[in-house]
Amino acid sequence: MRFDPSDPAPAPSESREAGDIPISEYWRKTRRLTWQLMSVWFALTFGSIFFARELMALRFFGWPLSFYMVAQGVVLLYTAIIALYAYRMKRLDQHFKRGNANVD
Repeated sequence: MRFDPSDPAPAPSESREAGDIPISEYWRKTRRLTWQLMSVWFALTFGSIFFARELMALRFFGWPLSFYMVAQGVVLLYTAIIALYAYRMKRLDQHFKRGNANVD
């Protein structure tokens, strides 16, 4: 299939079929999930840097908590955010029956 710039773009539809949940609802929920997880990401990043001096007083397995958070803890939490995003998006896709949709 070749791209032809003279072909008009299809008009976006609010619903895939009559009676289906609108696609705008799907994207609203997707954006909300993305913003929530990005807020958690920002809070982890900003918090571990901003409170590093205060976290130095706390010890975790003999190391200052700020060192642990930056060296290992935050990276593990980032991985958990990615896993949570993948899990929730899979559920959202199944809910909106878009999991195996063909996009042409």
